[in-house]
Amino acid sequence: MMISAPPLYGLVLAGGRSTRMRRDKAALSYRPGETQIDVAVKLLERRVARVFVSVRAEQSQDHARSKYPQIVDRGGVEGPIAGILSAFAEYPGTAWLVLACDLPFLDARTLEFLIGSRSPDADATAFRSSHDGLPEPLCAIYEPRSAPKISAQVGAGKNCPRKFLINAETRLLDQPDPRALDNVNTLDEYASAMSAMNSPVREIRVQYYALLREQAGRSDEVLSTSARTPRDLYVELAARYPFTLPADMLRVAVNAEFGEWSQPLSAGDAVVFIPPVAGG
Repeated sequence: MMISAPPLYGLVLAGGRSTRMRRDKAALSYRPGETQIDVAVKLLERRVARVFVSVRAEQSQDHARSKYPQIVDRGGVEGPIAGILSAFAEYPGTAWLVLACDLPFLDARTLEFLIGSRSPDADATAFRSSHDGLPEPLCAIYEPRSAPKISAQVGAGKNCPRKFLINAETRLLDQPDPRALDNVNTLDEYASAMSAMNSPVREIRVQYYALLREQAGRSDEVLSTSARTPRDLYVELAARYPFTLPADMLRVAVNAEFGEWSQPLSAGDAVVFIPPVAGG
């Protein structure tokens, strides 16, 4: 008699501290009107029975996460492994398709290939990294039988989900799209990802003053950019020039009027980033 596979739920890992990014990765927007957590949830909703967002307790009420069903980290462990263990504790007997919230190139075809290749008799089903050949732990299916093994690993002081997959009975798959699981952890990587996405390229004039002029080595320039907002533009420029001032210390003006960091940019706009005035 064939035994049916355990039900498959989805878990979007959104409990990270985004230390290297210095902005909440889950709330980043690569497409107009959609945060990265929105995109991840939408991808899963159409393909699994239920979807939850993995969060730390202090994140449960923030805007990007509060609209979704949540599983709060428990057990005094941090990192992705905490979210996976907490999901198994909340719904034992369920398999989990675990998905990081910082995969802007992930597409439906990759997820459907993973689900279609699922091996319920293994501990997990995962992709080989297209970069180093090792298992990719943050777009993978973890079967219920993996839960006690993950707990034992954590109990031994080992919190790395990739090392778990290396040592577990894992079915490994080749990625249909080699770039689909490239994640984005830093401002430079974000700027690169934004440039690679199919955003329209526009010409924007940028003027620099004070410290920014010194660091850019020029007072103004015309750029061809796919940045959608002044914040996106500043991130792109900070990857090009050695800017030391974070955006939150600056004011921005668009077409000679003070503006918002999130306002949309149009072709031909003139943008000025204004550093704080020195002295008293």
